[in-house]
Amino acid sequence: MAAAQGKWVKLDQKGTGPGARSSHAIAIVGHKVYAFGGEFTPRLPVDNKLHVFDLDTLEWSVAFVSGDIPPPRVGVTMAAVKDTIYVFGGRDSEHNELNELYSFDTRTNKWALISSGESWPAHRSYHSTTADDRNVYIFGGCGVAGRLNDLWAFDVVDNKWVQFPSPGESIKGRGGPGLAVAQGKIWVVYGFAGEEVDDVHYFDPAHKTWAQVETSGEKPTARSVFSTVGIGKYIVISGGEIDPSDQGHLGAGKFSGETYVLDTETLAWKKLEDGLGSDSHPGPRGWCAFAGGRRDGREGLLVYGGNSPSNDRLDDIFFLTPFLDGK
Repeated sequence: MAAAQGKWVKLDQKGTGPGARSSHAIAIVGHKVYAFGGEFTPRLPVDNKLHVFDLDTLEWSVAFVSGDIPPPRVGVTMAAVKDTIYVFGGRDSEHNELNELYSFDTRTNKWALISSGESWPAHRSYHSTTADDRNVYIFGGCGVAGRLNDLWAFDVVDNKWVQFPSPGESIKGRGGPGLAVAQGKIWVVYGFAGEEVDDVHYFDPAHKTWAQVETSGEKPTARSVFSTVGIGKYIVISGGEIDPSDQGHLGAGKFSGETYVLDTETLAWKKLEDGLGSDSHPGPRGWCAFAGGRRDGREGLLVYGGNSPSNDRLDDIFFLTPFLDGK
């Protein structure tokens, strides 16, 4: 089996950025990274500013926004469809789970609180979000009465939520799973279900069916709150918590710094040789903000901040370019 290769680059930062934080979210539109939410002190939301990082100039700024600005929150997720960013859920400063959906138009810098009056996903935080060119998908997370295993899509054209069939007991409710779209399917990878788990499932929207798959190869150990991106037929995961803290969210568990790639055709994992231990590598961390993006014309994974093995929040930015299919 040929070694899978990848290259991390640490990006310089100019200007005043959001600072160190974890449990935040980012989305990339064009050459700009939008960052929102998070905590510096565990469980205490930092702010509700929308921070913008320009991937060309490497400079931070704060967006001057209007409209329905979301209150501060942690455990929130974001995803972009074309020029619009969607923000869902999270947990407020009173530790209440949230379920509002906000949109942010990057052309007008205007927030909007979306309410369709139809059925709505339950309140949650530390769920996972991904998107394709029409839908924003959310899965799982920590709900009011426990961990969830439901999958929803917000159709940005019809402006409504769609709830997909429940996987039932085949997928334990979980927080911090990987969620990615690959080959027309929505993949749920690992997560925390009372313990770190290492199962992989997908939902097929065309047939409205769930399936669990057995993976092979250089399989990652069980983990949660890692960074995830789907690139073509591949799902790339990096870092994550592999052993939870006995203090729960107040403490730092044991984190991984490794990166793995799952080929969703062969269902084989490969460990990425990506310079772990070098200064240009993010190293062990979890609870990061992450998003797929492009740099120098290639698709990859951008990781910003997170929590470290010392329980110190991080403020650095890295971009991973994986060389897949030998390219």
